[in-house]
Amino acid sequence: MRQRLADYRVFWRQFRQAYHTTGAVLPSGPRLCAALSHFVREGDAADGRRILEVGPGTGAVTDRIVRDLGPADHLTLVERNEAFVGHLREHLQAAQPAALAASRVEMVHASVEDLPEEQPFDLIISGLPLNNFSVSLVEMLLGKMMSLLRPGGTLSFFEYVAIRRAKSLVCSASDRERLRGIARVLNELLGPAEIRRDLVLANVPPAWVHHVKKTET
Repeated sequence: MRQRLADYRVFWRQFRQAYHTTGAVLPSGPRLCAALSHFVREGDAADGRRILEVGPGTGAVTDRIVRDLGPADHLTLVERNEAFVGHLREHLQAAQPAALAASRVEMVHASVEDLPEEQPFDLIISGLPLNNFSVSLVEMLLGKMMSLLRPGGTLSFFEYVAIRRAKSLVCSASDRERLRGIARVLNELLGPAEIRRDLVLANVPPAWVHHVKKTET
């Protein structure tokens, strides 16, 4: 409970200071974390997998991923927010499941676009608030994450249910155009590549989790 309160304090402080890059109104709930970690838990981990979490924030999803890791898996966390990075490092040292896997969890203080592509990942889990960004940034981020994924690998990310529709009712004309552009970009990705979609009603707010598979070449 003490750790959870510390997570909320850090989260709300960063939410107030940087809403456009924090995005969520609360840290992800247990059901959303479990849905995002579905392929960590269900996939074949016999040979060990390289797993990337993008935008781990206070570590709510990280805790679930660590719990679901196979014995030979390696997890990389990439986070650009300095306050979250400091909190995550302390959290990983204090949290028992993470401590057990500390030798297989790497923290990178950077933006995902700065990561090299020479060693692709088997799984990528993203917590980035895509609906807060410009259309060009969403295109770049999704393209980068797909480039970081090996053929046959899976990208999992979430968005809140009906978020674009709700925002479009109260936003400016230019913002509505931005949201339509993001919908187009997501549909272009999800149409041919989405292999699973989870509706998580037991979250605040409710969320869709999209799972996208990169085509084998």
